[in-house]
Amino acid sequence: MIRTQGFDEPLATWEVLNKIVLRLSQKDPTLWGKDAEQEAATRLNWIDLPESSRELLPLLDALSAWSRELGHKNFILCGMGGSSLAPEVIAASFGRRLTIIDSTDPEQIRDALPSKLDHTCVIISSKSGSTIETAAAKALLFQKFLDSQLDPTKHFVVITDPASPLDLQSQREGLRIVYADPYVGGRFSALSAFGLVPCALLGVDLSLLLDDAADAVTEFMQENSSVIKVASFLAQESSRYLGLSDLHSPMPGLSFWIEQLIAESTGKEGRGVLPVVLSEDDSDLDDLANFPIIRFHDGAKLSVIAPLGAQFIFWEWVTALLSYLLQVDPFNQPNVTESKERTSEILAGKRKFVDDQPALEDEFFDIYSPLRYQSITQYFISALDSGHYLAIMAYLNRGSDIPIVQLQREFFRKSNKPITFGWGPRFLHSTGQFHKGGPRSGSFIQITAESEDRVLIPGWEITFQELISAQAAGDAEALRARGLPFLRIHLKDRQAGITALLKIAKEL
Repeated sequence: MIRTQGFDEPLATWEVLNKIVLRLSQKDPTLWGKDAEQEAATRLNWIDLPESSRELLPLLDALSAWSRELGHKNFILCGMGGSSLAPEVIAASFGRRLTIIDSTDPEQIRDALPSKLDHTCVIISSKSGSTIETAAAKALLFQKFLDSQLDPTKHFVVITDPASPLDLQSQREGLRIVYADPYVGGRFSALSAFGLVPCALLGVDLSLLLDDAADAVTEFMQENSSVIKVASFLAQESSRYLGLSDLHSPMPGLSFWIEQLIAESTGKEGRGVLPVVLSEDDSDLDDLANFPIIRFHDGAKLSVIAPLGAQFIFWEWVTALLSYLLQVDPFNQPNVTESKERTSEILAGKRKFVDDQPALEDEFFDIYSPLRYQSITQYFISALDSGHYLAIMAYLNRGSDIPIVQLQREFFRKSNKPITFGWGPRFLHSTGQFHKGGPRSGSFIQITAESEDRVLIPGWEITFQELISAQAAGDAEALRARGLPFLRIHLKDRQAGITALLKIAKEL
């Protein structure tokens, strides 16, 4: 069922993990230490999902029938992190079209909205029921349906934990609600309602995912199993930066799902493994990389080959075992919460974030930094020379602004160090935890931009542009408070600014 390549060199930690796999299968909350025990006790039902989620199948069949009867053809999922990444992978792997709104960028949200809503189904997905990005998107879409004189109860499906703020609001609105298991953490929820409900609406055969996951679990109990080998490999110092590539993979986006799972679970207390997701045309970088790269096809130096359902449960087990070896709580995310709090304070006017005057002005962008250089080239060189890894954080439209991803490739070629790329605010629910909770060894480039869209969030009295600006500011504050190297580039014109930045990077 699961085939791994390149992980067979015996390690001392194999025997350590052989002794605890049974305890993990039995959902022992004491595995990660006393401080983690209370939360672990309420987060371990993901172990059972390959079997327990079968109880959802009749409900999901009825939901699919309801959707077909109403003639839904367009499906929009509003969610962040664990609520969106798994459904996106499943939909892409099965060739289904699912529009994801996991941003507060006004241009990305504008591009996600269909011209007519008559045949649209909106899926609102949030475990906590208070995710700010999801709440903002719901407020906008709900109003759009009302403005179009369409009944939201015929177009909205909500996935959340019982008694969450989203649950209580949705009950008042008469919306269809599917409850998730509250004892499953968000990033371990791929095989729960969060992963399955959207794909059931798309017509995916979910029993295949669950069957493959269940078959995989039987292998994990074996001595020196695949999960033990991979978790032990990742716990080595040489694997603290982990390349992931979907090149030639039949599961587009799996690397981003794994990135969130590992980075947010392990990046805390000054420890962790930082995944580096490579763009699909980066196969020629294998020989340059000074960190291991895992792929998902035969013939690679390091690979994990399995059906999608097996991949989900495999990496969840690996992450739990890896966290045991690193001695961190895999189920909390304290620094994600920190950034949220800073953002809320900025929006409430309790905290001011005002940049100094630009350190450097150009016709395409403004540079904000405590350093004073004469050119953007010098700022790029400084960022590359600082830290053990460089994180590019782009608060842009991951649809139309996609060329900015090429910065990762150009910087990698110039520095031969790990370069991550994250779309803001999505990465705040992923590598954002590692940036602030992991080893303080990163250098950070934040990219923001102007938008002509001034879309007001209904009932909030702020625009999406103001919201995404506050999110970028809140994260910048958190990084600067730690004394980490930080540079903000503000694009005056998106396309011209991106083109100019790429030209400079290629000439470094």
